[in-house]
Amino acid sequence: MSEWDEGWDEAPRAHVNTTKQNILRKKRIIARRRRRRFFGCLFLLVLAAALMAGLLFVGYAAYSWGTELYHDCQTMYAAYTERQKARRGEISPAFDGYTNVLVLGLDAGASEEGEPTGTHADTVLFLSMENATGRVRFITIPRNTWVTYPTEQGGHGKIRDLYALGGAPLVVRSVRTLLGGVSIHQYVTVDMQTFADLIDALGGIDLYVESDMNYDDPEDGTAIHLEQGYQHLSGEQAQQYLRYRSPELGEVGRVQRQQKFVRALYRRLLQVRTIPKLPAIAEILRDRVDTSAEIFDSAHLAHVVRALAADEPQSLMLPGSPAHGDASIWMPDDSGIEKKMDELFVLDASALGTE
Repeated sequence: MSEWDEGWDEAPRAHVNTTKQNILRKKRIIARRRRRRFFGCLFLLVLAAALMAGLLFVGYAAYSWGTELYHDCQTMYAAYTERQKARRGEISPAFDGYTNVLVLGLDAGASEEGEPTGTHADTVLFLSMENATGRVRFITIPRNTWVTYPTEQGGHGKIRDLYALGGAPLVVRSVRTLLGGVSIHQYVTVDMQTFADLIDALGGIDLYVESDMNYDDPEDGTAIHLEQGYQHLSGEQAQQYLRYRSPELGEVGRVQRQQKFVRALYRRLLQVRTIPKLPAIAEILRDRVDTSAEIFDSAHLAHVVRALAADEPQSLMLPGSPAHGDASIWMPDDSGIEKKMDELFVLDASALGTE
């Protein structure tokens, strides 16, 4: 074979080798791409599975935490409901349009003869706020009102003595019965020193003192000395004004002064200049005033306070008369009380039947 023939024969073989190499190189490139895509998809699947597992874990943890929190809230609310039931008794749906509060002013001074020892309710005030209008009405109950004790032992006595026997819940039960089954949503108790400090924090009260008031009792340390005329009363002076009993009107005059003072206090609370004093007042209320209200009641009470009307509160004294033979005792007039309660409260008759 000639050299020319050999050269001609080698050229196709070189071309074939080059083509094979190109094909092999392309196959390797395609294989690498496939491996990359495979590992890429595998990584995405693993990442998606990890994310899904993480989401499931977080979701389960959130569900478990939410369930636990829900049960805790249910338990707390159930305990709150039981405490409130023990403190204030059953609440009738007929009074859902009102927020009724019993305010007790406490006196830890010397007990009178025949009274139980301990702290007594020197002021008993039933306060009612109409939720829709913000109108306020209150009933002043003389401290020596004669009541049947709402206890297993029964008996009779002055309403002021009930606090010494069973605290505020016992007074609440007595007032509920006294006022014909009215629902009392909350109670507030304030001792004399705290009351005086609240009035001072408010900046005092402007009031007309009807006559000179002078009284001293060395036994319990009472000293009352106020001059007739317009006065700017400090906390201590306001306390003296409310405790004084004139020889002419006795307990009736004392109740009338309480009503007059509450109206003046209400006007003072609604004044713009009271706003900067609210933090100091709130601190005293939080730290030194005992109340049945709890965190579950805060939203409703805040709404009621914001809605208070500027109109002067309607006030009345518990219908009754002095007892024969002892003018210091106040005997309730049941028919008169029923009539006044019907005037004060417009109730849903259908709700009354659900209690």
